[in-house]
Amino acid sequence: MYLSSARAVRSGLAAIGVLVVALALVVVSRPDSASAHGSVTDPASRNWGCWSRWGSDFQNPNMANVDPMCWQAWQANPNTMWNWNGLYREGVAGNHQAAIPDGQLCSGGRTQNGFYASLDTVGTWTASTKPNQFTLTLTDQAQHGADYLLIYITKQGFDSTTQPLTWNSLELVNRTGRYAPAPQYQAQVNAGNRTGRHVVYTIWQASHLDQSYYICSDVIFTGGTGPSPSASASASASASPSPSRSASASPSPSRSASSSPPPAGGCSASYAKTSEWAGGFGANVTVTAGASGTNGWTVRLTWPNGQTITSYWNATITSSGGVSTATNVSYNGKLSAGQSTSFGFNGAWTGSNNAPTVSCTAT
Repeated sequence: MYLSSARAVRSGLAAIGVLVVALALVVVSRPDSASAHGSVTDPASRNWGCWSRWGSDFQNPNMANVDPMCWQAWQANPNTMWNWNGLYREGVAGNHQAAIPDGQLCSGGRTQNGFYASLDTVGTWTASTKPNQFTLTLTDQAQHGADYLLIYITKQGFDSTTQPLTWNSLELVNRTGRYAPAPQYQAQVNAGNRTGRHVVYTIWQASHLDQSYYICSDVIFTGGTGPSPSASASASASASPSPSRSASASPSPSRSASSSPPPAGGCSASYAKTSEWAGGFGANVTVTAGASGTNGWTVRLTWPNGQTITSYWNATITSSGGVSTATNVSYNGKLSAGQSTSFGFNGAWTGSNNAPTVSCTAT
């Protein structure tokens, strides 16, 4: 009788052990394609990078020495890496800064009960080396499509190895248009005059639901211009009421393609409407320095039909009484003679949508 009881206990314990192992395998498992979503894979997001480097060897103690930030992330929660493609929040309705507190940007505001909290840890994350002009690639395993990508870069002087990431530490450098569902989406990024270590922060607004992905990629900028992507490598933007990716302005100064001489002094500005739909439009403004160059610039747009600006990038824009005033941001104000930079915006209109009168003042 006692022998039978002992055998029963041992059998029960063995069954419990098998169940525990099975549950562990379920929890720490790579998501299948049905539940997959996506992330930025170039430059590698923090958890995608840790998964791609250590996914097949994540218990290797050597990681603590050669890749300590990944080590702490694996120790905190391996699912952060196994589910590298699921860092999103629902129902944000575009109010990203209200939804995501400072210090929690890389975890999407500690979304999913803190599932990705280790990605907010301050330290020297492994970084991708990039030229100042490069192509960002987002991999979308579920092919949700994108309403837009918002791409930010930390300001020069911010130290991500000692400071938590905040909204004030970031500058928006590109807002793309809509992407049709595809395995990958690409966007051109210009880091301006930044050098050294930075964080590229990408918000991917998926098209299938109000689902927002928040993605941190660590980079080291080397200066220079990277190669242009081939046409086959870039996911084309679908026709939509959002401006196309080509409408997004380069955030840093570049030589104007025009062969006309620069203005005699100050600066000049030219306006180009890049897209239009019922009640909305996208536009780009090119600023060109005169013979004396600029330390900064201000562009005034006087609207003939009461148009309003709803969002903008690569400038700071205020509006009052039918006039919008755009001023340079930190990385594109200083222009040498004949040099150009651009900024862009989306706007709203009713009735007519004629071009504004544009003027530029150097500061």
